[in-house]
Amino acid sequence: MLLNISSSPISHRNPHFLSNFNNPISYFPRRSKTHLSKSHLFPKFTPLSNQSLKNRVLFGNKRCPDGERFDFRARAISGIDLGSFESVLEAIAVLTTIIVVHESGHFLAASLQGIHVSKFAIGFGPILAKFDYNNVEYSLRAFPLGGFVGFPDNDPDSEIPIDDENLLKNRPTLDRSIVVSAGIIANVIFAYAIIFVQVLSVGLPVQEAFPGVLVPEVKTFSAASRDGLLSGDVILAVDGAQLSKTGPDAVSKIVDIVKRNPKSDVLFKVERGNKDFDIRVTPDKNFDGTGKIGVQLSPNVRITKVRPRNIPETFRFVGREFMGLSSNVLDGLKQTFFNFSQTASKVAGPVAIIAVGAEVARSNIDGLYQFAALLNINLAVINLLPLPALDGGTLALILLEAVRGGKKLPVEVEQGIMSSGIMLVIFLGLFLIVKDTLSLDFIKEML
Repeated sequence: MLLNISSSPISHRNPHFLSNFNNPISYFPRRSKTHLSKSHLFPKFTPLSNQSLKNRVLFGNKRCPDGERFDFRARAISGIDLGSFESVLEAIAVLTTIIVVHESGHFLAASLQGIHVSKFAIGFGPILAKFDYNNVEYSLRAFPLGGFVGFPDNDPDSEIPIDDENLLKNRPTLDRSIVVSAGIIANVIFAYAIIFVQVLSVGLPVQEAFPGVLVPEVKTFSAASRDGLLSGDVILAVDGAQLSKTGPDAVSKIVDIVKRNPKSDVLFKVERGNKDFDIRVTPDKNFDGTGKIGVQLSPNVRITKVRPRNIPETFRFVGREFMGLSSNVLDGLKQTFFNFSQTASKVAGPVAIIAVGAEVARSNIDGLYQFAALLNINLAVINLLPLPALDGGTLALILLEAVRGGKKLPVEVEQGIMSSGIMLVIFLGLFLIVKDTLSLDFIKEML
């Protein structure tokens, strides 16, 4: 899964404000000021590490039973359920905290080097509340999924001379590189700290897989309920095809067969207690023409918690989990870029991210720990990409400047590069907002 945290250019000539989690609501102020703003795209949720993840695919009802883990993959979002208002607020709080950490990295890197900073904002758009401290405006804005750090480099109202050595644009390439990369470093450190707290407080989950797919919950008045499936059943085979203990692959097989057979019988071999028997279920037809039976499906696994026995083991646990999450983020990124035709439909925006976060918040503390850690790692990895409107794109321009012996690109060229990237992010973000909103369960029911 990718969390695309794009950072608008640190160019002191061109302001760029992008909202976060591919909700790029653009906001372009009239005055030209330098900003490190964040647009967070989420092309596809990547899975958690094998040891720590109980993969779940939500298919109908969306609550997570106690002791189960959440799979943050996009295929879990075939129908998005925001759930309770409290869980939505918890998900937004997690995202906002991650944004604050990222922006604080930029802010502290600049402040500690004596670089002038003019603004620190959480959110975009109209200001809801603000205060000034040490010549910095701290503000909370209307759209909470984003943030930026502003610099007075080209602010016409600034009383700082344009040749002041403490303006960001006048600093050496190394100083500027530190400011740009500090947000990424802050998120990496925060992710490690979250996993460290998880290991010490609740331990790491270890799972053992069994054949079949578990049915944790059956939605009332659904096709599954009508035709005899019960919560706690284990589906061993579907239409004669045996289901192994390969986790999400087995779940996906059931989902795919059900979707392909609206109003047609699907034969399930079910284990209930100590008995095996067949049940025929006729999927209802969804608004998009696919079949649905109204169940929650989960790999048939059992989970135990493992706590470290000493300090060295604690760091081994944390390191292994951190590397596992990072590896999965990189794998998801690779799949997205090299297999885009098949992964494009799994790209998720801010609405889906909040929905997944709300689902995790309703499950258990373990999932919330890993959800937060995963978002931090995604944000860091995506920001490293050398693409316009990302921190990596800004770093690439600084590197090019260093290669050119300190000679900057022409203003028009740099602005053109960054503006094109930002516009792409904006259009992609708006598309994802619409797509994810239409996937919300209550919206589906209205259509």
